[in-house]
Amino acid sequence: MAKLLLVEDEDALREIVSFNVRNAGHTIVDTDNANDALMLLEEFMPDLILLDIMLPGLKGDQFLSLLRANHKFAQVPVIIISAKSSEEDIVRVLESGADDYLTKPFSIKVLLAKIGVVLKRSRIDETSGRIDYADISIDETDHKVYVAGQETTLTNKEFDLLLLFIKHPRRVFTRNQLLSTIWGYDADVYTRTVDSHISTLRKKLGPAGQIIKSIAKIGYKAE
Repeated sequence: MAKLLLVEDEDALREIVSFNVRNAGHTIVDTDNANDALMLLEEFMPDLILLDIMLPGLKGDQFLSLLRANHKFAQVPVIIISAKSSEEDIVRVLESGADDYLTKPFSIKVLLAKIGVVLKRSRIDETSGRIDYADISIDETDHKVYVAGQETTLTNKEFDLLLLFIKHPRRVFTRNQLLSTIWGYDADVYTRTVDSHISTLRKKLGPAGQIIKSIAKIGYKAE
């Protein structure tokens, strides 16, 4: 079962969610603010984070930005649980790196279903280190990529890009997020480096490269 971190300032909701997540067989640690959540991350590496937006002090979207900018936690999936329900709010948070969005009030059954789906998307077979997505298979242990059963040679950065996209399908990554996560720096002048690597990666993957979609004026995602 998975390890979850819940960041929610409504006491009653935090207790209900924690109770039901534990009943579903998962481990969960919870807090009512994002500042404490940052400290918890140093002790507790979660498989998934449930995150409210309207929090005291550091806001949920600010916490999400810090998370995605940190190489250590950039790949941890996040489900937003928020009372904000406008299309603009939802799109903005998803484009900032959230994996899913659930509007309050919500059904616990729906929340548990979303947890299951997101965990399934991000889960790796720890025994084999192999991830399968469409016609692409990645052997993370041996650092090899197969397309339709045929091995394809990628550079280290191309491999890291593909692995990031496949671990987080449908998440939109901005060019700066990719620069920070894959290259370790953040500067708009270098965004063409991302575009160049994506173009080469698509070509090497052949028809399977179509899974990497361009999001106009924003970045890329795997679909």
